[in-house]
This record gives sequence, C-alpha cells and structure tokens, in this order.
Amino acid sequence: MDVYEAIYSRRTVRDFEDKKIDIAVIKRILGTGLHAPSNDHMREWEFIIVNDMPTRIAAIDKVEKRITHEEIEKMLDNWQYSDKPQREMYLTAIPKQYKMLLTAGCLIIPCFRQKWPLLKSDNLSGLNGFASVWCCIENILIVAAGEGIGGVTRIPFDEESKHLKAVLKVPEDYEIPCYIALGYPNKNVKPVEQHSVNVEQKMHFDKW
Repeated sequence: MDVYEAIYSRRTVRDFEDKKIDIAVIKRILGTGLHAPSNDHMREWEFIIVNDMPTRIAAIDKVEKRITHEEIEKMLDNWQYSDKPQREMYLTAIPKQYKMLLTAGCLIIPCFRQKWPLLKSDNLSGLNGFASVWCCIENILIVAAGEGIGGVTRIPFDEESKHLKAVLKVPEDYEIPCYIALGYPNKNVKPVEQHSVNVEQKMHFDKW
C-alpha cells in the first residue's frame, strides 16, 4: 500500500477483533512515528506499550465507563453541536471510549518531554513539543492503516493524565498527549457517516 492509499484508507476504529498485534509490527509502526518532524530535533518521545491486562485495567480506570444516551445528548446541546453527522459520531463514539481502550490489540501511551507547564505557555512556541508529538502520532495512525490495523486516539482529561502518570510511572517532565488504541477492525461494525470535503473549497490564494 502506498502512502496515498494508507492516508485515504485510514479511519477511526473503536471496535476491534480479539486479536493481538505482533510486536514486530508494533516496532515497525512506532519506528515511522520517530521519523516525524521534531520541534527541537531531539525527538524526546517515549512509548509505553500496555498489553499486560491488569496494568491496562488500572491505567484506564478513570475513563468514563457508563454514560447514557440522554447524558450525551445534553452534553452536545451544551457544546452547541447541531450538525447531525457530528452528533451521531459523538453518540456512537462516547459510549465506546472505555471498551476500545480495554479491547485494543495494543494500547500505546505516547509521552513527550515538556520542560514547563504545558497549559501555562506565554505564546504558541510553548506548545511546540505538543504539536510535534502529534506529527509522530499521525505517522503511527497512517502506517497502522497501511498494515491493515485500525486506530483511535483519546485525549485524557486532567484527572486521567495524573492517574496515568502515576500508574505507569511517567517522569514529571513528560506529558501524555493521548491514548493510542490499535487493533484489527471488527468487520461487522457499520462505518460512521463522514462529511464530504472538497479540497478546492478549502483553498485560499494570497488571502482568505
């Protein structure tokens, strides 16, 4: 599969087959992540692979396990999300958050070095480390798609981050941008409707 095929075939997957991913494949995927551009040239990124089930259960303990359809509807109303496909995506995705992390063929916790408080930066340059680790994560998701593996990310809430760092013994000067759940897609799941996007409508020349 070439890079264009991998990009266009990549989809967010939250329902996985009960099948582990060979560690050689994980190494290959993570290796491409380390070829992403790095803001300081140092690639101070680390990956915690959480495949031991008791450790995984402990790590994801702060993720919401039960939430009703009505609670999600109220949440979306508060966010003023009125677009039907967007609402449907959240209504489908939010109840699956815990299960997708629990049942993924491989759960990866990426970490990046952050030398000052991430949310107290004086300007955008203070977010360089956060921005560049997401280039690494995108490489991982695209190459996983090329391997026939689905992926999904979840950005942890503040209490989740603190809990994750404590359980996984992450050093103080490292932050966790997201969970990455990888796995072979469950073939019986109906894909979520996607918005059609025309690139020409997104292009602006010389000014907006």
